[in-house]
Amino acid sequence: MITDIITIIKDYWLLLLIGQYPNGPLGGLANTLILSALSIALAFPISILFALARLSKWRALRWPVTALVYITRGVPLLMLVLWSYFLVPLLTGADVPSFVTMLTTLVIYQGAFLSEVVRGGIVALGHGQMEAAKALGHSYLGAMRFIILPQALYNMIPSIISTFVSTIKDTTIGYVINVPDLTFAASQVNNQLLTQPFQVFLILAIVYYAICWSLTQVADVIERRITRRRAGPSRAAVATLAPPKILSEQP
Repeated sequence: MITDIITIIKDYWLLLLIGQYPNGPLGGLANTLILSALSIALAFPISILFALARLSKWRALRWPVTALVYITRGVPLLMLVLWSYFLVPLLTGADVPSFVTMLTTLVIYQGAFLSEVVRGGIVALGHGQMEAAKALGHSYLGAMRFIILPQALYNMIPSIISTFVSTIKDTTIGYVINVPDLTFAASQVNNQLLTQPFQVFLILAIVYYAICWSLTQVADVIERRITRRRAGPSRAAVATLAPPKILSEQP
């Protein structure tokens, strides 16, 4: 079996890497990573807006966004993909490419999940940060922009990387609407070989595992560094505020 796996990789590595490009659309692993990166990049600002809306005192803004976040998180991603794939052309009358459909769905889906991460990071800072910012003359938006969000987003870097890992795995659902990603390329290899499906999809599983494991390790390293940086000033402050030791008087 190992020989078969090596042979498949040797013969079809280019198809698994970039799909049919340049003789066809870009696909394979390259398309999977591009789709995942674009999804997170576009979902991130949306998640910040959603989080700020959920923390807003205005009910007319907070309630609809909260409902949207809960509905999006409660519905399976596959259902959202199928709704987008069939509903958008029906409403617009235009033929939307499967890549665009999958990208739009992932942006909304991951935006809802990331908004909870952003909201949790802001809440974790406590009310003292906002009160101190207002005491310095900042408005609510100014405090969020210059004081609250920079700290919260810095602390959330590991969670954002974890969400990126989840997005990479979510792109496999694009196979049902013919998105030319890594799973689609593996299916094309399997259709050509016909007799080695286990080996083909074992290669697929190994590639996904290697990518996700590597990114998870990066997230762990960053999280440890953030923890050390947070603990460093705290230890220094404690050492500064600690009372000096009183030496016992010798007779």
